[in-house]
Amino acid sequence: MPKITFMGAGSTVFAKNVLGDCLLSEALRDSHIALYDIDEKRLAESEMMLKNINNNVNDNRANIVSYTNRKEALRDAQYVINAIQVGGYEPCTVTDFEIPKKYGLRQTIADTLGIGGIFRGLRTIPVMLDFAKDMEEVCPDAWLLNYTNPMSILTLAMLKATSIKTVGLCHSVQVCASGLLKGLDMEKDHVQWKIAGINHMAWLLEITNNGQDLYPEIKKLALAKEGPHDDMVRYEIMKQFGYYVTESSEHNAEYMPYFIKDRYPELIERFNIPLDEYPRRCVNQIEEWEKQRHELVHNSVLTHERTHEYGSYIIEAMETNQPYKIGGNVMNTGLITNLPSDCVVEVPCLVDRSGVTPCYIGDLPIQLAALNRTNVNVHQLTVEAALTGKKDYIYQAAMLDPHTSSELSIDDIRSMCDDLIGAHGDWLPKYK
Repeated sequence: MPKITFMGAGSTVFAKNVLGDCLLSEALRDSHIALYDIDEKRLAESEMMLKNINNNVNDNRANIVSYTNRKEALRDAQYVINAIQVGGYEPCTVTDFEIPKKYGLRQTIADTLGIGGIFRGLRTIPVMLDFAKDMEEVCPDAWLLNYTNPMSILTLAMLKATSIKTVGLCHSVQVCASGLLKGLDMEKDHVQWKIAGINHMAWLLEITNNGQDLYPEIKKLALAKEGPHDDMVRYEIMKQFGYYVTESSEHNAEYMPYFIKDRYPELIERFNIPLDEYPRRCVNQIEEWEKQRHELVHNSVLTHERTHEYGSYIIEAMETNQPYKIGGNVMNTGLITNLPSDCVVEVPCLVDRSGVTPCYIGDLPIQLAALNRTNVNVHQLTVEAALTGKKDYIYQAAMLDPHTSSELSIDDIRSMCDDLIGAHGDWLPKYK
């Protein structure tokens, strides 16, 4: 049976979802599950929780072990699930929001793109490369299933700088079509859809019901829907560019230069944009965890129902050779022909015993590829900064970020980057 290593196992709720799913898969019930986290208290809590689930839904068939030695946790693993957050809410997430705010640059989530996404990537890439060194030594043939943001930046760094087989996994693809239809009170059964682009800015290229194109009705209903509601930015993007985007409005509001603008503060209310949303979520999650801890960790009758997370289905498909389709983040080896070859794209992929096989897409509609390229520029330059240690690439990534460059001058961008580098201290390597 396979060895599945979970990096960042102190993320107890997410570990429950992904590893609980594995415990409910007949092909994976006897797995060796290795848990690793630098927070030993949270690690112990996750182990206790998973052992209760293993007992209640799996007759204790899986072998669940916590490790404080990273290399031993990884040794002989066939699958490594990555769900770490480097720097946490405090100090690093707070820094990502508060310093840009001093320059008048406001953000919503700041974990994928924008100045916050750049710096989250810069502090996470070195840790991921350390993981890769260990993996190349003790489990060189393992698949790395990366759930950590910034997804495209981290997956690109792994694929460019290491030999580790890596696929990036997000939640937005599998809920995109159903969420859109639910929000418009449209029928969700018998729907076929096709999605491709980049992570958090992939596009619903097709959506049909028994062969009938649903886009005309979707656009009609979206145009008529009154606000405020949570999809207002995405509806506006669809109205202007013709297609619905996979990730939420609060994310996409900061991936483009049109919505969060100091010169037009009324746009915030008009499009229902939740500024500083991620710090609020962090505070709420920390408070909620205190309420959840006893229910999850000390619940001897805890059970689990399988979720829609890709992780267990990918491992199951590779172990059983029963094909499964995912939306995966992979290197663009000619898959999307009007995006650069050295970037990570999110496309349909077939998973079986041979691994992850991405599907050819061809050209995206030109306006969609253009929007994707503005984000890809930032991905590529952030990775270059991390791999070369050159500070100029950090400045250039920020200067080319759509939201940052639409709000700040070059001098302010450079000064803000310097302030962020200084505030991060030892969370970042030294740049030249």
